[in-house]
Amino acid sequence: MRLLKFAAIGLTAALALTACGQGSATKEAAAPDGKATVRYMNFSSNDGHEKDLTAIVNAFQAANPDITVQVETVPYADYFTKLQTAVAGGTAADAFELNYENFVTYATNGSLAELQNVDSSVYKKTLYDAFNSGGKQYGVPESFSNVVLFYNKTLFKQAGVAEPTADWTWKEEQAAAAKLTNKATKTWGDYQPVSYNEFYKVLAQNGGEFLNADRTEATFNSPQGVEAAEFLVGKVGRTMPTEADGAGTPDFDSKLFKSGKLAMWHTGIWMFSALDDAKFDWDVVVEPGNTKKASAMFANGLVVNAASKNAAAAQKWITYLSSSDETTKTRLASSWELPPVADESKLKAYLDQPKPANREAVFTALEEPILPPVIERQQEMQDAVTQELGSAAAGRKTVAKALADAQSKVNGLLKK
Repeated sequence: MRLLKFAAIGLTAALALTACGQGSATKEAAAPDGKATVRYMNFSSNDGHEKDLTAIVNAFQAANPDITVQVETVPYADYFTKLQTAVAGGTAADAFELNYENFVTYATNGSLAELQNVDSSVYKKTLYDAFNSGGKQYGVPESFSNVVLFYNKTLFKQAGVAEPTADWTWKEEQAAAAKLTNKATKTWGDYQPVSYNEFYKVLAQNGGEFLNADRTEATFNSPQGVEAAEFLVGKVGRTMPTEADGAGTPDFDSKLFKSGKLAMWHTGIWMFSALDDAKFDWDVVVEPGNTKKASAMFANGLVVNAASKNAAAAQKWITYLSSSDETTKTRLASSWELPPVADESKLKAYLDQPKPANREAVFTALEEPILPPVIERQQEMQDAVTQELGSAAAGRKTVAKALADAQSKVNGLLKK
């Protein structure tokens, strides 16, 4: 699993699937008489899951012989640039994949068709609701990943510290991290990046709001925001490595945890498989909050092009791709992110895996999700907040000054 990424400029060749599900690099083929053709563009099957998507297409077409699905798979780096160009030029696919951040933009600019009579009961409610805009359902959830607290059970046992529980707050986490930090052996109690992605989450855990209701003004420079930022920044050099120790360099945190020198790690469930060969016992728990729980959730969704001439067929395809038993089995068998289905009995194969033992925390975290704040100039906003928090972490600014400057920058982006 991986965090959802934004686009860079570029282009890729298409992968088209014909009625029998075989790959083709040729032009779109006409559907046989009496059949509807659904063109589907995606990024998540790229680089390893193309065969999984082909298997789902084949199963769908066997169950719906009147519909032919043609797939175009595009790498992340090119996807959103290509999609934007296609939508503007009127050549976009009938159905396509969007992460949550980009869904908000496309839903509000009129590019998406409102879905009709979707059986919402088959989806986790918080995931389904993420693709509702203005009271209208413009998409269905396709897959999700989220962030939990990983912890080294062996280190906790050796230090005689009680393991994290679902009832922990920041106070318990900080106290445990202090006991588990041993600078002489370069063992650290905690690792939570000082960044936009962590800040908006801890802000929510402290009862704060990042933007006002209509997303016209930043509101995070508040007492709750200052306390949240101080919680993050206060770890640096005390219970968490500094930049001088290597923090922030590629894969530093995963290497540190795998080396057995990190007690607690705030990261995503996409790291489970990377720890298969860990030499110590480890587990996960829902992240502590302060005044409330809030867990970061990253979601991919499926939508129908507002200009599609095959909207009904396209909707049938995306609901199958998002919620069918065939899709669920395929995703679980290949570790292709997690399906958004409400029936957890269908996820038994995932929950029954031995490590981590508390996989149920992944789904408990969905009960109190926090989605990323979204504005038109998203990447610039993220960079501005991360940069200012980084200045505070490095001691170049006070937390209060950094947060005030970050809010000023974000408000400037909102007004442009």
